[in-house]
Parts: sequence; C-alpha cells; structure tokens
Amino acid sequence: MKLTITDWRAVAGWKWDVPDDDVCGICRAPFDACCPGCKIPGDDCPLIWGECSHVFHMHCLLKWLGSETSQQQCPMDRRPWVTAS
Repeated sequence: MKLTITDWRAVAGWKWDVPDDDVCGICRAPFDACCPGCKIPGDDCPLIWGECSHVFHMHCLLKWLGSETSQQQCPMDRRPWVTAS
C-alpha cells in the first residue's frame, strides 16, 4: 500500500508557563495576551520573572523600572527588582 500526502495543515499552540487566570500586575492584561504596547503576543512580547517570583510583560516592567517612582523595585512587593536567571 502506497500513501501520497497531497496537503498538510499543521496546527500548533503555545502558552506561557503561568496559571491561566494570572495577569500582569502592571497593565492587568492576561499573560496569554500582549501588553498594551504590542499587537501580537509571543516572542515580541515576552514575560519576565523576578527572583521574588512575580511575573510581568517585559515591556510593562521596563517602562515601570524606567519611571522615577519605581526606585528599581518590584511593583508588587517593593523589594529591589532582580531578574530571575
């Protein structure tokens, strides 16, 4: 028996490794959506984890850390922000 494939339509999905109901503590958007500054979630709008275990959209956190009021602290617990490695 010989089989010839004439058409193939693969479907894939991805998901961040965070709870389904979790949201960015800065913009309040779900992590499976993108931050307000981006159009499409994924590699161009990554998440960033802190050593304090809080997670944010990278762009939201960079904007927060760039503000004068942040004092380079986590927006959730006010501990000094250290990116988890």
